[in-house]
Amino acid sequence: MQAYHLSKPTPNLVGTIYLDGSKSISNRALVINALCRQPAQLHNCSTSDDTKVLQHALQHLPATIDIGAAGTSMRFLTAYLATQQGQQHTLTGSTRMKQRPIALLVEALQALGAKIDYVDQKGFPPLHIVGQQLKGRQITIDSSMSSQYVSALLLIAPLLEGGLTLQLSGSTVSESYIAMTLSVMADFGVEVEQDGERLVVQQQHYQAPQQYWIESDWSAASYYYSLAAMTLAKGEQCELCLQTLRTTSRQGDSAIQQIGTHFGVQTIAHTTQIMLQATNQHGDNVAYLNCLTCPDIVQTIAVMAAALGKTLQLDGLQTLRIKETDRTAALVTELAKIGVNFVPINENCWQVQPLRPLHEITTTPIFDTYDDHRMAMALAPLSLLLPQGIIIREPSVVSKSYPNFWKDLAILGFQIKTING
Repeated sequence: MQAYHLSKPTPNLVGTIYLDGSKSISNRALVINALCRQPAQLHNCSTSDDTKVLQHALQHLPATIDIGAAGTSMRFLTAYLATQQGQQHTLTGSTRMKQRPIALLVEALQALGAKIDYVDQKGFPPLHIVGQQLKGRQITIDSSMSSQYVSALLLIAPLLEGGLTLQLSGSTVSESYIAMTLSVMADFGVEVEQDGERLVVQQQHYQAPQQYWIESDWSAASYYYSLAAMTLAKGEQCELCLQTLRTTSRQGDSAIQQIGTHFGVQTIAHTTQIMLQATNQHGDNVAYLNCLTCPDIVQTIAVMAAALGKTLQLDGLQTLRIKETDRTAALVTELAKIGVNFVPINENCWQVQPLRPLHEITTTPIFDTYDDHRMAMALAPLSLLLPQGIIIREPSVVSKSYPNFWKDLAILGFQIKTING
């Protein structure tokens, strides 16, 4: 088993990082582009594993498509392939992917006339899909499980005979990702009528622009807010520049700008970049944050709070159990290694409870990553506050969303040593 020993022997956090294109926007743009009669030229597309596997599948459409651990690709391709008349495909993935539920989306597509069969266990991938012309109607879908089900249906809605009326039920999770889907659809000429929880899409063709630029990734940026917060907590200098980010972003994870202020990090906006600087060395006494619209940065926030000794409730975590791993369970195990409890307040709300200062830890913590890219990247900043550094197992998992993460940390002066075991 490969592992990295991560440390930062030099003080201060100074440098410039060029972030990749947003994975979430890239994936939506790729599917829409594939549905266009005259596709756009996409720029700054994410180089993540998730986006690459989706791009390859859309370009080549093999009989069996293995998307590995790419959950978004599984949901989006299920809908896309259902519309491809005369084509048959088996859509499969990793062992974990075969444990992630997809019944709500499959049932919604079947209500539109899709021919989708489960290959093994009912309600879970792999799927056998026979593409055909789908007929639109009004359908109701529970949006309390995953916003990706809603987005997948919206992306194909303009192609349905008669269009689609989508009624959302339940407490919608990750609403910002649905808003992102609507925004990208609008960029390609499709406006969706929205009346509360009711979305209406008329039958029409997507109209691709000649060139389409994808903004950089705010979930990737969140790890640098954590690094900045820990640098400032040490009383060291932080002059960190993140290129090609928009402060007025459609990405829900851009909420890290406001959240960062609770940890002493200020965002200074420039034309094509942002600077991270200190507001207050220790931030404020925030005790509660609702993360329903930004679930992908929960691990980052939890580790920041743990490292800085903040007792903090994080709400809106209901989707974390069906991600690449059960992220709440993973946080319980890994935070315990640095003397921090992560305990449930109720089904969707958990609390970070630091039990002792981080400087009392004298051994080198060894962190597991659970085949989850965000666990690896969220834990990495802890190396700033532990002189002995930390060990992260299976560090290559970061390629799922941010392939250059370790290289970028090296640019900032982190020392990364490969070890075995």
